Amino acid sequence: MKCDSKFIFTDEFTNYKFRDDHPFNQLRVSMTKDLLEKVNVLNKDHLIKPRPATEEELKLFHSAKYIEAVKRASCEGLTEDEGLEYGIGTEDTPMFTGMHEASSLLVGSTLSAIDEVIEGKADHALNLGGGLHHGFERKASGFCIYNDGAVGIKYIRKHTDYKVLYVDTDAHHGDGVQWAFYDDPNVCTFSIHETGRYLFPGTGNVNERGLKQGYGYSFNLPIDAFTEDESFLELYEYAFRRIVDYFKPDIIITQNGADAHYLDPLTHLCSTMKIYEEIPKVAHELAHEFCNGRWVALGGGGYDIWRVVPRAWAQIWKIMLTGEAFTGKLPSTWQMEWQPLSPVKLPMEWSDPDDPYQAIPRKQEITEKNKKVLQNCMQFIHNQNRYNSSM
Repeated sequence: MKCDSKFIFTDEFTNYKFRDDHPFNQLRVSMTKDLLEKVNVLNKDHLIKPRPATEEELKLFHSAKYIEAVKRASCEGLTEDEGLEYGIGTEDTPMFTGMHEASSLLVGSTLSAIDEVIEGKADHALNLGGGLHHGFERKASGFCIYNDGAVGIKYIRKHTDYKVLYVDTDAHHGDGVQWAFYDDPNVCTFSIHETGRYLFPGTGNVNERGLKQGYGYSFNLPIDAFTEDESFLELYEYAFRRIVDYFKPDIIITQNGADAHYLDPLTHLCSTMKIYEEIPKVAHELAHEFCNGRWVALGGGGYDIWRVVPRAWAQIWKIMLTGEAFTGKLPSTWQMEWQPLSPVKLPMEWSDPDDPYQAIPRKQEITEKNKKVLQNCMQFIHNQNRYNSSM
């Protein structure tokens, strides 16, 4: 299936930079774009240069006082104590010059992607510069200053009557977006992530189901540490298909963190490139089945920027265009371009080698544990279906 898709990009994405040794590095977006260009699937007709979000657009989710604090921090006008009140100046989210402008551009890039889709200019749009899902209304958190996903969904709801399904496959729970819409029946959030027992932000339990009118529109799959491909994909696909059938959205927003990979330095999951071939395939299929193709994909986490993120994110674009994933060898020209900068040897192929890590001794136990999590997560939908069939 060939689709009209747009790729949001600017070299200015790399202005969102905390410090040289910080794990969040937007160079990964540039590497992904270069990889796609070198395999001849991305050209100037696909590219959209983003605009910065306006302050009024940021206020769709963030408070005016918080935006003002970020602006002051951006020009070294915020004290350390003032910054900590807003989550700015921490080890995870330090202050840096120009942070308001850089952060506004990431939000604007997501709004640019959304405009392409809701205005009917494209079926799909990909903004790898976005996906900063930990930002809160009045506080920065987990490398995220402004929450482009939350602002973007508010923007969709302001300009359309679309019901929005937000799907988050980052290894870290999509807390900022979930809480933003926890009482909203027109926005359904679904996050599959490593359990918060071991990993930031510590939320995303199965019993977080929504509040008031939003009850029943929040779904979480907190999978066990060392979960591998088969269990991840079994839970993801089963839950996604049933949630989309239950909620019947008009548009799907996906956050595509690439940090569930076994090489990622900040998480404890054991996935390979196989999940990054399948995750966007399911989103692509369901967007066409339920949403007339309307699908906006964002970036997110991913901290092995050399061996993992470009391959994982390039698959999203390939599937947006054709419905099929890349296979075989990576272009040698891409390796020659980036190997001099890389501290590790770059991969030679799209897929990972067979048996890339030592066997997980608790695999069966982890798999069974995850199945119970899935059953608990899906219990609300099962109960609703039984209730509706009895009416």
